[in-house]
Amino acid sequence: MIPGSNREHPTFIRSFGYAIEGFRTAVATERNIKVQLLVGVLAVVAGVVLKIDALSWVLVLLCIGLVLFAELVNTSIEAIVDLATQDLHPLAKRAKDIAAASVFTLSITAAVVGIIVFARALGML
Repeated sequence: MIPGSNREHPTFIRSFGYAIEGFRTAVATERNIKVQLLVGVLAVVAGVVLKIDALSWVLVLLCIGLVLFAELVNTSIEAIVDLATQDLHPLAKRAKDIAAASVFTLSITAAVVGIIVFARALGML
C-alpha cells in the first residue's frame, strides 16, 4: 500500500509504463534532454563509424545513460521545488542551481571521456 493512500502499489509492468510516460514527458517538455539525446545519438554514430572496441562502447553508453539520468533527476528536482513554492526563495534557487550543477559536472566528465575514447579510436592517443 502507498503511505497515505488507499491504493495498492502499481504492478511491476505498470511501473514501467509510468517510467516511459515520465521519459516521454521530459523529452516533450525539456530542451536540455533533447540536446543530450542528440549528442548521445551522435556519439553512437561516431562509435559505429570509428568501430570502437567493446570497452569503449561500455564507456560511451555508460556516459550517455548517466547524463540522461542526471538530467531526469534535475528536472524532477526542479518540478518538486516549483510545486513547493512559486516564490523566489533563496533555498529554492540554491536547490535548483545545485541540481543543474550536477548535470553540468557529469556532462563535462562525459565529454572528457568521449574525447579520450574517440581520440584513441582515431589513433591520436
